Amino acid sequence: MKAWIKQRVWILSILTTVLIIIQCINSVTGDALNNFGILPRTTRGLVGILCAPWLHSNWEHLFSNLPILLILSALLISQSVRDYIKSSIFIILFSGLLVWIFARTAIHIGASGWIFGLWALLLARAFTQRSLLDFIFAAVVFIYYGGITSGMIPGTPGISFEAHIAGVIAGLSYALLTRKKPRIEVSP
Repeated sequence: MKAWIKQRVWILSILTTVLIIIQCINSVTGDALNNFGILPRTTRGLVGILCAPWLHSNWEHLFSNLPILLILSALLISQSVRDYIKSSIFIILFSGLLVWIFARTAIHIGASGWIFGLWALLLARAFTQRSLLDFIFAAVVFIYYGGITSGMIPGTPGISFEAHIAGVIAGLSYALLTRKKPRIEVSP
């Protein structure tokens, strides 16, 4: 196996392992870790900006998020590990901050803000970077996961539509901030 493939598989394996270990600890402690989620506009809730994407309400919640997180991560990491890590950090922090500022009062947990951010980033890159590979990835993702946009509609109990919207905003923001600037040719 080529070294670049091994590195990417290793990173995605670590991501999966960490999420499962955290859920194991959370299950054993009676979901005590969920108190480290984002509680908007509270000092205590600030720590949730970093913790929330790693916490899930139960195994079903984790296993509903994990496959799409891994697929989107694999698509983005295939181009650059460094950019995937930078984009993930940006999306987690920015979407978490938006949830902390604007969301309804509840504990917000789960990787869905991160997922929606990666999804929006992948779609936006098709337009901002004008790469054929990004366009193909975006088309496939939109065809197979376009239905996730319904997660941004308020009303489903127990679903943080605010985190979904914040993730999209964060993903689009990262795409715009890191877009390749067109080269301007200067004539003599």
